[in-house]
Amino acid sequence: MSDPSSGCAPSRTAVTEAEAEALIRGICFKTGPPRRIGVEVEWLVHESRDPRLPVSRERLEAAYAALREVPLRSALTVEPGGQLELSSPPAASLTECLTTVSADLDAVRAVLGRDGLTLAGMGHDPWQIPRRFLRQPRYDAMETALDRTGAAGRFMMCTSASVQVCVDAGYEEPGPLGHVRRWWMAHLLGAVLMAAFANSPVSAGRPTGWLSTRQLRWAQIGAGRAGAPALDADPRTAWARHVLDAPVMCVRRDDDGPWEVPENLSFRHWTRRRAPRAPTQDDLDYHVTTLFPPVRPRGHLELRMMDAQPGEDGWTVPLAVTAALFDDPEAAETAYRTVKPLAERTGGLAAPHNPLWRDAARDGPADPELREAAAVCFAAALAALPRLGAATALVDRVAAFHDRYVARGRCPADDVLDTWRAHPDGSGAPLFTTHPHGKDTPS
Repeated sequence: MSDPSSGCAPSRTAVTEAEAEALIRGICFKTGPPRRIGVEVEWLVHESRDPRLPVSRERLEAAYAALREVPLRSALTVEPGGQLELSSPPAASLTECLTTVSADLDAVRAVLGRDGLTLAGMGHDPWQIPRRFLRQPRYDAMETALDRTGAAGRFMMCTSASVQVCVDAGYEEPGPLGHVRRWWMAHLLGAVLMAAFANSPVSAGRPTGWLSTRQLRWAQIGAGRAGAPALDADPRTAWARHVLDAPVMCVRRDDDGPWEVPENLSFRHWTRRRAPRAPTQDDLDYHVTTLFPPVRPRGHLELRMMDAQPGEDGWTVPLAVTAALFDDPEAAETAYRTVKPLAERTGGLAAPHNPLWRDAARDGPADPELREAAAVCFAAALAALPRLGAATALVDRVAAFHDRYVARGRCPADDVLDTWRAHPDGSGAPLFTTHPHGKDTPS
């Protein structure tokens, strides 16, 4: 959600509807052999002494000022509610990606620890109400736009966190690593991954009835902003149509005044009306950054559906599993055949606004079909990881997650709920965010 280039763009060259469509089609899928992997890890920032306490603006500002002095290979950005995100550079291997981000996280944790703060891996803050940390025109406009669909937008902006995995678009030609199959598979496998890694069942101190409340919030802000395109056309055509028909969040200004937040104005209509001013290519690029589908093509594929994970290295498991299922040909073929029958449960509707994604967010791997699919996909990933050069420690971590959760029809959210039931007064709060994978749930 964060956008380091949120200022007004310098270009004044208007684009037509046809030019906009051509630009989208030209940049959304960069095909070729899958050679790069990346990850974006978002974290809630909590008080080390008691994660239920809100962190003051002054504490966050001081901590982030100190972090800006730390040399990192990953890009460090701050989300609207003060969440912290590290985005890895494109890596040539899974091992390189893990090594880079792990080192950067160690450095970040050291700085935050000196200020009495800690990174918490959960998809949705269990205690805090939405409070804006960043006061910028982009987020003022975003808040205004999202408020039109209810309170979910503020929760999404300020209290959510995820693990987002970036994989190459794939080959132009057909096959298990072809871009058409990878695009299609991502929207079905995504539901399985979201269910397996669901980790946000509590909001305002109480269970919501959903194992991934984060995904619930995303769905609630509407299909125009957070929905995927229909899978009824080739990926380039489907995405271009979706982008052009999506609502414009804001029209940026050069001065310091508030940005205009139009109602019911798609980018397609903006190119035709050319008011309040004609849109430029920079406006088109910016418009794409305001769309949050579960799978976003940005030359590569950005998989955005997985909750942040507990423990210091919990984020490595979804990264490893996703990399294996997308970039190992044998595992990719297994995953494709496994999730293909799930298409019937979508009812022909786009993710995440269909029954498959709803059930995955609400029930997780307690859903029998999703549990079976997760078991097959994890087995394929475990077999593939050594072929991708994964270290034994990483393979063991994925195996531990499988044994603790997937094999038992559970997900990290179930541990959170067990803790909440044992300590409904909140006294078990630290266990919500620090419980590592591989341990038995306390009774």
